[in-house]
Amino acid sequence: MDIMPLLLLIAGSAAVAALARRTPVPAPLLLVAAGIAAAYVPGVPDYTLDPHIVLPLVLPPLLHSAALESSYLDLRANWRPVAMLSVGYVLFATLAVGLLAHLAIPDLPLTVALVLGAVVAPPDAVAATAIARRVGLPGRITTILQGESLVNDATAITAYKVALGAAVGAGATWGGGAEEFAVASLGGIGVGLVLMAPLHWLRRRLRASPLLENTLSLLIPFVAYAAAEQIGASGVLAVVVVALYLGHRSWQVDFETRLQEAAVWRMVSFLLECAVFALIGLQLPVVLRGLGEFSGAQAAVYAALVFAAVVVARFVWVFPATYLPRASARIREREPDVTAAAPLIVGWAGMRGVVSLAIAFSIPATVHDGGPFPARNLVLFLTFTTVIGTLVVQGLTLPPLIRALKLPGRDARTATLAEAQAQNEASRAAEERLDALLTDDRNALPGPLEDRLRTVMERRRNAVWERLGTVNETTGETADETYRRLAGEMIDAERRVFVRLRDARRIDDEMLRTLLRRLDLEEAAAYREERG
Repeated sequence: MDIMPLLLLIAGSAAVAALARRTPVPAPLLLVAAGIAAAYVPGVPDYTLDPHIVLPLVLPPLLHSAALESSYLDLRANWRPVAMLSVGYVLFATLAVGLLAHLAIPDLPLTVALVLGAVVAPPDAVAATAIARRVGLPGRITTILQGESLVNDATAITAYKVALGAAVGAGATWGGGAEEFAVASLGGIGVGLVLMAPLHWLRRRLRASPLLENTLSLLIPFVAYAAAEQIGASGVLAVVVVALYLGHRSWQVDFETRLQEAAVWRMVSFLLECAVFALIGLQLPVVLRGLGEFSGAQAAVYAALVFAAVVVARFVWVFPATYLPRASARIREREPDVTAAAPLIVGWAGMRGVVSLAIAFSIPATVHDGGPFPARNLVLFLTFTTVIGTLVVQGLTLPPLIRALKLPGRDARTATLAEAQAQNEASRAAEERLDALLTDDRNALPGPLEDRLRTVMERRRNAVWERLGTVNETTGETADETYRRLAGEMIDAERRVFVRLRDARRIDDEMLRTLLRRLDLEEAAAYREERG
């Protein structure tokens, strides 16, 4: 088996993503452009997007990682707009885009047009949420976009299966489609609910072995996805339900596991996201080779029509879905006021991604009677152009649009004040707990060690308040930042001494690793505090 193409894809896409950090262009767009350019470089392997790899092996870990970092409480508080987008909008876009394509493209059967509609319906909010964090969108809009991206793939895949059944002549009906949708959605949620508590229990039972816990963490999304798909339910929803539960209760696992898990999932997500966006660009030769029966001018016109339909359909849905429910006094009381800027941003943040392409490539070449699937190559081409068009047009214009609307972002001072108050309460509880423990003779400590515990606790209490204080006129640092920098210099000095002692054979490598790990944990804790 030749693994060089895979290594080239991972290394090349990671390098392009690193380069994107030095440019104003969002990484997904640069990766797609690099993929298109690389596709025509002589000697570059032929990368054909295999849906049997992307859907069961790439989608679950990406969804799991995103759901782990999402807030269950925020999503629950915004369940209505999330559901309106992830379910209502996807079904509306399937019908709207499908009907327009059927009317605009001669001889395109309605069932095939609905397959196209389902394929291009789900936005890939990876790029949108990355831009949202980078530009500083209000938290509620970011939560809604994240929630949409976690669930909409399940809706689109189910709608695709229903439309595909009708297109290939499987005798699908509207009633049967509704039943399949209900089974897939309720079944996926049910599988997630059944698995989440036992998986969390198992993680806690492995508390003494962070390596085993993280191995389990890597397997969980695939287990949840496969278990749901095995019974005909939505693997996407199963993965999301399990990950939201585990993320909400992550505080109950060992600290060492949390540190390792965060690092592992950041790396996995980074590599997968880089690879999938590069893969999108690399599909251009494959798509163009299959266009065949359609002229370039015809295909371009159809592509422009479908792209416009996708963009307009989102606005047609988002604005009424935002304002019409607010006629209810109950919803107005529960949800904050909304300006026109919020639905405008949500409407424009509709970039499509690799899931649409993977679904399109899973369209069979033949129907049930053995004949060719009608206009399959055209559907692939229109999916590709829609993905590229939304990534380029909306991806490039979304940041300036957000800046032009001047939406109030996250108030850093208010957030720091809330953090300081929370830390103050926690430190008070820790102090009371320490006083109670020290009354027991079994917990007796020498005075210096007791003082050290209290000093560390006081340090945590004061650290956040210091960020609100004045800055050093020379360095521009707060006292807390100067403290962390000096602590880092001290740790680095200790690290150099340990290495020198190892080189002088005064300690062995095993002891060196133990000492360095202790310093690394201290430095990691300081770094995480600084990053908030």
